[in-house]
Amino acid sequence: MSANDPQAPNNSDHEAAIRQIANNLHRLNEAVMNAVNAGISVELMRASRYHNEEGAWGDMLVPIIHKRD
Repeated sequence: MSANDPQAPNNSDHEAAIRQIANNLHRLNEAVMNAVNAGISVELMRASRYHNEEGAWGDMLVPIIHKRD
């Protein structure tokens, strides 16, 4: 990768986006643990895949709640 490569790891927009994902995933994981501790079973499943027009993509998730019998 060159310094001008938009996927270079030192790109500040990329670093900010990665930090945002990491922070939100931490919050999501805490919410899942809280739900499990309350007796709810939670599965995260890919619902779709988002694509931009430049080749990047990301998975969109939905929670599947499993009821206890």
